[in-house]
Amino acid sequence: MLNNEELSKLRKAGEVASAARSLGMDMVGEGVKLFDVAQEVEGYIRKKGCCLAFPCNISINEVAAHYTPCIDDKKVFEIGDVVKVDCGAEVDGYVGDTAGTVEVGTKRYRNLIEASKRARDTVVEFVGAGTPIGEIGRAVEMSMKQDGFRPIVNLCGHQIKPYNLHAGVSIPSYNNGDAGRLVPGMVIAIEPFATDGGGTVDDGPPGNIVRIVRERKLADPRSQEFFEYAKKEFKSFPFCARSCDFPDAEKCVKDLVRHGVLTSYAQMVETKKGMVSQFEHTFYITNGRAEVTTLP
Repeated sequence: MLNNEELSKLRKAGEVASAARSLGMDMVGEGVKLFDVAQEVEGYIRKKGCCLAFPCNISINEVAAHYTPCIDDKKVFEIGDVVKVDCGAEVDGYVGDTAGTVEVGTKRYRNLIEASKRARDTVVEFVGAGTPIGEIGRAVEMSMKQDGFRPIVNLCGHQIKPYNLHAGVSIPSYNNGDAGRLVPGMVIAIEPFATDGGGTVDDGPPGNIVRIVRERKLADPRSQEFFEYAKKEFKSFPFCARSCDFPDAEKCVKDLVRHGVLTSYAQMVETKKGMVSQFEHTFYITNGRAEVTTLP
């Protein structure tokens, strides 16, 4: 179990991430730049005394996850877009990870959006110490199918440990038969993705998000300086060039990917190009029902 100081940090990260998510969702609208939303969300997180657990993901339509705008991104939201805003705040390694979905200007996909939200909220009602992991997936799958949609089965929630965003236990969105149970002291993110497509995602093009995967001495002094900056600023968490306060960050990121120091995340694209919605909360597992740290 977390001590009082650790729990305070976890709660602050959750509170800030929740407010940042709401800020980002409220900003989404026709003609608004993705860049502007991402910058505002991340700026809010930092202004509130937290660091970034990962770049603000803004994934649209059939892209389920792992897109963040680059430094010179000109993309804007269009009427009918289904927009996932996924953000994370961290305090000394303790993370609040949360997401929500909005539709731009229409209500064509209202039921799809409600399906992932309802599935997440169904889990909120019962998850806690001793909950079988497979039962969480079963509840998500049943909820979505009752609404006429499918869960994306190869995207899952995850355990979070200090400075480790995806640690140990995975939380499925279907009954995968996992008989393991949640135990007190765990921090987990549950993030049901609903789709009107085939129910799986494939790797798409790079989404401008990277993570340090190895350390090595770099011949170029500028690349070495950037690596030291990124390691200090983002630790083991994912990041992007846009979030860096460093000259020529985009070039430096590309150099470090080429040298195998950074790995790049691919966008997750629905296999049949179906629309995708997502809602997510972070949970702290106590002896009773779990505490949701990212509630509004």
